[in-house]
Amino acid sequence: MPPRRGPDTRPPAGPSTRINDAIRVERIRLIDENGDNRGEMRTEEALDIAIGLNLDLVEVAPEGRPPVCRIMDYGKWRYEQEQKAKQARKHQSTITIKEIKFRPKIDPHDYETKKGHVLRFLKHKDKVKVTIMFRGRELMHPERGEAILLQLAEEVQDFATIESRPNLDGRNMIMMLAPVKDVPLKKEKAAAEPAPADAVEAEAQAETS
Repeated sequence: MPPRRGPDTRPPAGPSTRINDAIRVERIRLIDENGDNRGEMRTEEALDIAIGLNLDLVEVAPEGRPPVCRIMDYGKWRYEQEQKAKQARKHQSTITIKEIKFRPKIDPHDYETKKGHVLRFLKHKDKVKVTIMFRGRELMHPERGEAILLQLAEEVQDFATIESRPNLDGRNMIMMLAPVKDVPLKKEKAAAEPAPADAVEAEAQAETS
């Protein structure tokens, strides 16, 4: 019989993961190194098989009756799991929420300025919380605030979708805009590119006819 390994000093994958001699149950169901189900057997026997292959016996389903264990290179598996988690965190995008406040009687110049800020935030992939602030008797006409919010949403629709429609909350009306995943650039690109020569010629002929 091959000599049994000493205590495993590698950090566990989690508080519930047991490997090798830490598996205390008498019998387990074994999945071998090729992924084949070897059936139920004594834990001591399964551990001897793993040791003979210079691999680990890892408890993968402790809730099973009996628990399910798998033969694998635990250190390699743990490293691969850490790398996958690292890549997932790397590709996660952090969404920031910006807030822009309007008044129901905002003048056109201020409106355009604030709309510019909204567009800038959306292009940076930030969500935008747009708030209409009512004062005094202005709250008697919430439809004015809703009209401003819906107008804004329509004017920035190439860059945003409405995540939550205008909703009155106390003395404020709030709408949430979320950036679209892919900003459409085809129209802008097409407008900037010169028309093909044959199209220009056809247009010229149409004007002279």
